[in-house]
Amino acid sequence: MSVHLHWFLPTGGDGRTLVDRHAYTDGGISRSANTPVSGVRPPDVAYLAQIAKAAEHLGFEAVLTPTGTWCEDAWLTTTALAQQTERLKFLVAFRPGLISPVLAAQMAATFQRVSRGRLLLNVVTGGDATEQRRFGDHLDHDRRYARTAEFLSVVRGVWGGSPYDFDGEHFQVEGGLTALPPDPLPEIFFGGSSAAAGPVAAEHADVYLTWGEPPAQVKEKIDWIRSLAEERGRTVRFGIRLHTISRDSSREAWATADRLLDDLDPETVAAAQRALGRSESVGQQRMLALHGGSREKLEISPNLWAGVGLVRGGAGTALVGSHDEVADRIEEYHELGIEHVVLSGYPHLEEAYWFGEGVTPLLAARGLLAQVPASPLLGVPARNGRPASAPGGAPLLVAGGR
Repeated sequence: MSVHLHWFLPTGGDGRTLVDRHAYTDGGISRSANTPVSGVRPPDVAYLAQIAKAAEHLGFEAVLTPTGTWCEDAWLTTTALAQQTERLKFLVAFRPGLISPVLAAQMAATFQRVSRGRLLLNVVTGGDATEQRRFGDHLDHDRRYARTAEFLSVVRGVWGGSPYDFDGEHFQVEGGLTALPPDPLPEIFFGGSSAAAGPVAAEHADVYLTWGEPPAQVKEKIDWIRSLAEERGRTVRFGIRLHTISRDSSREAWATADRLLDDLDPETVAAAQRALGRSESVGQQRMLALHGGSREKLEISPNLWAGVGLVRGGAGTALVGSHDEVADRIEEYHELGIEHVVLSGYPHLEEAYWFGEGVTPLLAARGLLAQVPASPLLGVPARNGRPASAPGGAPLLVAGGR
């Protein structure tokens, strides 16, 4: 079992701090209009293409694209970026139930042909009732998961190549099909920590994706989903979603993490925690419980830092440390059964290079990678112990605060 490395496309905006994204579109955090926010990078195609090309160059297998009212549409953005890359896959997040499952199956089939087989699907059921209502969806938490199960049944049925009928509570389909089913079939990534989510993952997911909890908690979730899948005669693989701050030394990495916190005043953190606390998502509540809204003791497990979750919804933890330490933690998760590692960092362009040139070669040397990057920079001696990413062996500079 190898490790598959993936990166993230910040289609809601990017920047040098944890709050830059919210300066572009208010992700539930109110900021004063009189407070200037510098260094914000809008998610235009030119900038996102830089990240996608960097990810491809550095050997990441795919990039995850989020979904929501705070970001650009994932389907349209990734279709554009597929034309500017050659091998990179796109893990497209979408919300089931907002469009017809037959149409979604058709869109996926078309994407596979347009991208030459580079589509992966990330099914996001949705854990925030306020966000769902923005889309006109008024189902409660558990019924959304029941709808997701029906949705995925229809999608897989329609991909079968023959007319498909389905009569459920949420969907009724007569003779549904895609004229040309996708080849290969896109792998389906799915996450959810609630009792309602587990059976859906066990029945329909190819890869169960968890946020970055401490290893012991991740093992509990793996054992839970694996048991449910075995009851259904299925095998599910596992992935983890994390941020990363990897540097030449542990001291440098933690200094960068500290600088990210320097920009967070108590009011910003409090506003974020109130907004995130209203989420119906069990996974989100587990993320919040890791730090309790406090800046104290944010290293909740060796090299696992919960500071991101003070203001960011969803994935709220980061691997922080030297390149060797971050590689150690990934290997630790891998030993538990994690195959897919989906990473991100602030800013996403620079952090992709820090990880790709610092950690990826170590994972390759340990024989953990499914595919070894072909970058000519890998294996080139670095000066003064630094990755050979730029003239003089110095990586792209990361601004650490304002």
